[in-house]
This record gives sequence, C-alpha cells and structure tokens, in this order.
Amino acid sequence: MDPYDFPLVAAVLALSAVAGLLATLLRQPLIVAFIGVGILVGPAGAGWVEADGTVELLARLGIAVLLFLVGLRLDLHLVRTTGPIALATGLGQVLFTSVIGFLIALALGMDTVTALYVAVALTFSSTIIIVKLLSDKRELEQLHGRIAVGFLIVQDIVVVLVMIALTAFGQRVGSGAGMALDIALVFAKGLGLLAGVAVLMRYVLPGLLHRVARSQDLLVLFGMAYAVSVAALSEWLGFSSEVGAFLAGVSLAGTPYRDALGARLVSLRDFLLLFFFLELGARLEFGEAGARIAEALVFSVFVLVGNPLIVLVIMVAMRYPVRVGFLAGLTVAQISEFSLILAALGYSLGHITGATVSLITVVGLVTIGASTYLILYSQQIYGRLERRLARFERTGTRHAGPVDGRHDADVVLYGLGRFGGLLADRLSRAGHRVLAVDYDPHRVARNDREGVSAVFGSAEDAHFLESLPLDRARCVVSAIPVVDTNRALLHGLRHHGYRGATAVTAYNRRAAEQLRAEDVDLVIEPFAAAASDAAAALDGLLRD
Repeated sequence: MDPYDFPLVAAVLALSAVAGLLATLLRQPLIVAFIGVGILVGPAGAGWVEADGTVELLARLGIAVLLFLVGLRLDLHLVRTTGPIALATGLGQVLFTSVIGFLIALALGMDTVTALYVAVALTFSSTIIIVKLLSDKRELEQLHGRIAVGFLIVQDIVVVLVMIALTAFGQRVGSGAGMALDIALVFAKGLGLLAGVAVLMRYVLPGLLHRVARSQDLLVLFGMAYAVSVAALSEWLGFSSEVGAFLAGVSLAGTPYRDALGARLVSLRDFLLLFFFLELGARLEFGEAGARIAEALVFSVFVLVGNPLIVLVIMVAMRYPVRVGFLAGLTVAQISEFSLILAALGYSLGHITGATVSLITVVGLVTIGASTYLILYSQQIYGRLERRLARFERTGTRHAGPVDGRHDADVVLYGLGRFGGLLADRLSRAGHRVLAVDYDPHRVARNDREGVSAVFGSAEDAHFLESLPLDRARCVVSAIPVVDTNRALLHGLRHHGYRGATAVTAYNRRAAEQLRAEDVDLVIEPFAAAASDAAAALDGLLRD
C-alpha cells in the first residue's frame, strides 16, 4: 500500500466530518455533504481520490450493507396495515412518474435506453431521509407518516426487482441470439439462489443464529460475513451483489435477532455509504453535466412538483383528506440513494454514459436539498395552500349523511391512535358512551371496542360537525397533538354553537400554553401526566 494512502483517507474523513457538521447546521441530509466532498476531492476538484480502488471497494460494501438492512427490516405487516393505499400510491406513483418522466426525457432528445434509466431513477424516494425527518417531527405515527412509510417500502421492493431484471438481462440488451435459452438459464439460476436461501432460512440460520447471538460482537461479524457472502454468490451467478445482500437480509427478517443485528449495523452502513457518495461525487463529469444543466432543472422541477401532485391525486381519488394526501405527497419530492445506485449500475453495464450519471446525481442534489425544507415546513406550506387545495376535497363521500341515532354519545373523541384508543377504552369501561372520529378509514373499520362507535371524519372539517350528535354530547375530546388541528376543531365547535365541555391534547408545554389561550376546558398533557405518575411510583419504591 502507498504510504500516503492513510494520511489521504484521514484528510478525506476530516473534510467529510466538517462538511457533515455544516450540513447539519443547514438542516440538510448528510448525503448532500458527502457528494459535495466527493466533488471537492475528486478529479474535478483537488484530484486526491479516483473513483476506483479502495474507495470503490468500500462503496460496494456500503451498498451491500444498505440492501442487507432494507431486507432485514422489510416490514410487509406495515404495508398490510396501511391497506390498499400503500400499494396503490406506491405502484401508482412509480408508474405515472416513470411514464411522464420517460416522455419528458424523449422530448429533451434522449435515446430510449437513457430516457428509461432517467425516468425510473426519478421514481424512487429516500426511505432513510424521509423516516429520519418524519421521526424528528414526531409525524411517523400520524396517518400521512404511516402511509408514506408504507408506499416507500413498496418502492424499495420495486427498485430491487428492477435491479434484478437489469443485472439478469443487462448484458444481453440488443442481443437476439439464444434469448430464450438465456432467459431460461437466468430463471434457473434465480430459482436456485432463492431455493438455497430458503433452505438456509428453514434449517440452518435459526439454530446457527442462536449460537452466534451469545456474543453480540460475533453477531455483527456474522451478519456482515453472511450479507457479503450471499452478495458475492449472487454476483457470481450473474445477478448484482445488491440483490444477494437484499435476499440475505430477507432471510433473517423473521428471526428474533433482526432488531439487534440491524441496530448494530446502522452505524457501519452510514460510515461505508460515505464512500459510495464520495465515489459518486468523484465520478461527476462537469463538462457534460454543465451542458445539461437545463435538463437537470427540468427534471428537478418535475420531481419537486410532479411527484407530490401524483401522490395527492391518487390519495384524493381514494377519498383520503387533501391534507393527508398533500403531507404524504411532499415526502416523494426527491430522488433517493437507490436512484443513484441504479444509475451507477446502468453505467457499469454500459447502458448509460457518465454524463447521464452526472445528470441524475445533480437532480438528486437539487431535489434532496429542496425537499428537506419542504418536509420540515410541510404544515406551514399546507396552511398557505389550504384554501386553494380545499376544492379537491372529496372525503365527504365517505359518510352518506348525518350520523344515525345508534351513535348517540356522551363523549365525542377525535383520534383513535395509541393515546386516543386508550382514552376510548377507559372512558367506555367507566360507563360513558363514546363516539370516536378518525380520518384513517382502516382504524375505523378495525374498531371493535365495546361501547365505542367509530366513524370516518376529520377534525379540521367544520361541515362534518353537522353530522355529529353535539346537542347530546357532554364533552368533545381531541387526542390529536397538533395545535392547528385542535384550533380548527375548537373554532368549528364555537361556530356550531356547541356548549359542552372541550378537552384537547398537547405533547409539550408550549403547545399546551397555546391551546389554553383558546378558552378550552382541559388541556391533556400525556407525557407530563405519565412523568408525574412514574415519579410518584418511583418515590414510593425508594421509600420502601
């Protein structure tokens, strides 16, 4: 090894840390910072790093770990619980974005294969970035957050299938001789790989993992070795290493050790992916990319505006509230790391040029950077556009008219989530008749609580209040911890002349103070109440 390699790697890592700190201060994902560092130290910048050798090896390991963790955490239960909306939105957005993006690429003069790669790259959104942003905003458990994660899982499955197809038939594009035999051979190899993984899942991995898991360090080493080994086998069979790593993760997804293994590998994944983004930045060809900056801007605008609109239209067509569709739609206003991996794969297969990879990378930088702020300020953006979007609201067709007499209630409760569901149970057991209102149709359909009726509706829909038995309800409770939503509900109740008691929920002191200013009878603070009860219990334990 060159004696200057180690200081060079140290310098690149130091630059990456500084760039990462700057990105954090600007509330940007680290992906943007790392690609920027790759440009800075690559051939277009200082020329320290070439897109080959050690950096390429570490980049490939990072991609393998990423796909391994995607397979490891593949939660099909989440897709099922979000119902057909996850499948319809995920597949619908992929289909419409691909078709429209393909037509735009053709109109810009691209050849068919290049246009196809660019169009498909525009369809996938970053699960890592979106989950992180929604988690920071505490919106992961809200309806739009759960739907977004559901259709992102669908997208992840689609991108893996696309990569399988590309690596299986990629080398044979344009070759007609022996196509039937090639296809049969590919299917035979694929079935053999799946059968081998299935045998390992059924007979080998459960017992082996039980022994390995006695040492947490050995568990991490085993996970890495298993992921890379299956990835190497997949590549040897003619598929990509990414496909093998994904299958390795899926084979361990049903074991009780997946969470421990996944948690320990996340940091390693993030570190190794640094080198993938460095390599990607080093591959950027600015001479070609500069000449195609207009194309990059066209595609960026399409992703930032078109993708959210596609999701909004699909969700509104399925009778979901416009607000839910808008907030979920903003999560797809960027392309993902998988888009960049797909572009790199196409380049390695010889289907697209480095200039096309650079074009897709620039679109990624623009859309990831811009969409981060769209998601962070999604509530404020919706507030500005609410009146214009209200004309598209179609949720009224979900309820045929006024709630009938069977739904007479002492308490009208908005929100059947974790906290709202517990409130409904306790109130019902105390002998109160509860009418629950939720804008998640699947929660409404699954409600089987005794003494609790459930109807579909939104707390922000003032017209829906006309269908509720407000003249007989003694209290209206909101278990929704969103200040603007609670304000809209209180305003609607006052507008309809409701004279009973009102109670709303706040997760922090600032929100509680804002809601108390709205002349509400009770502000429920679940975390503060839980902390008080826990402190009292601990105090009693310490005094014993």
